[in-house]
Amino acid sequence: MIALLAPGQGAQTPGMLAPWLEDPAAAKAVAGWSDAVGLDLARLGTTADAEEITDTAVTQPLIVTLGLLAARRLRERVELPSGTVVAGHSIGEITACAIAGVLTEDAAVALAGVRGREMAAACAVAPTSMAAVLGGEEEVVLARLAELGLDPANRNGAGQIVAAGAKEAITELVASPPEKARVKELPVAGAFHTAHMEPARAALESHASSVPVSDPTLTLLSNADGATVDTGAEALRRLVAQVTRPVRWDACMQTLADRGTGATLELPPGATLTGLVKRAVKGTPTLALKTPEQLDAAVDLISEHGK
Repeated sequence: MIALLAPGQGAQTPGMLAPWLEDPAAAKAVAGWSDAVGLDLARLGTTADAEEITDTAVTQPLIVTLGLLAARRLRERVELPSGTVVAGHSIGEITACAIAGVLTEDAAVALAGVRGREMAAACAVAPTSMAAVLGGEEEVVLARLAELGLDPANRNGAGQIVAAGAKEAITELVASPPEKARVKELPVAGAFHTAHMEPARAALESHASSVPVSDPTLTLLSNADGATVDTGAEALRRLVAQVTRPVRWDACMQTLADRGTGATLELPPGATLTGLVKRAVKGTPTLALKTPEQLDAAVDLISEHGK
């Protein structure tokens, strides 16, 4: 069994779209998606600098765009086995839903555009932030976060929890970390996956009411609990709710382990999820797809492990 993984915000790098836009069909698709979200995605993904593409309103549709282009090119070369598992981290869950057949590509990019724009606006309401907590005993880390009024916004497994909440509380966490843990504040606009994102969740729910969905044609895992999602309606409901709820990537990886996943293939632009799999599901063959030159290797991985 092969698992396709779609990365989340923070994986972006300047110029990441450039090699994929050499395909005329990709360039045409991106032009249409740019019109839909009101952003020049081609420019942002080729010549924009790191600061510009760190903007949440830009990053989210850009990451989904790249993941969809890579998945499209991959499927031109190989048919994904019916048992393929698909999962995405945070904004990557929209990419995963499109690959699994829940959303059309157009609907996925449009949803990412709304999500990014509304989350960016929610971040401006109050000073909030996020920080990666690396190491330490999980119970001790969670207790320290609760003491400071912070949420475990991402429970990524492999000894990594991302805290989110008020900026002053994050500053205190960095200054006084949990025992045996290191804390690093992240360069993000605010406290994603917490109640601070409620205005964004409400806006996303309004947009989602007119989004058509289909039931998944591949096995789709949920960020909420690592469980399989069986209907398109439930997948969309979870995408909306996800904005204010923790990402349980640790549960997704446990599901991959329990299912005996033969290999994982991470879509661009990320490699973070591949690193987490290597530490949490040891011995699993992995590939982080970055450029079209790696498509042959990706096809080989699917052919070998996708049964």
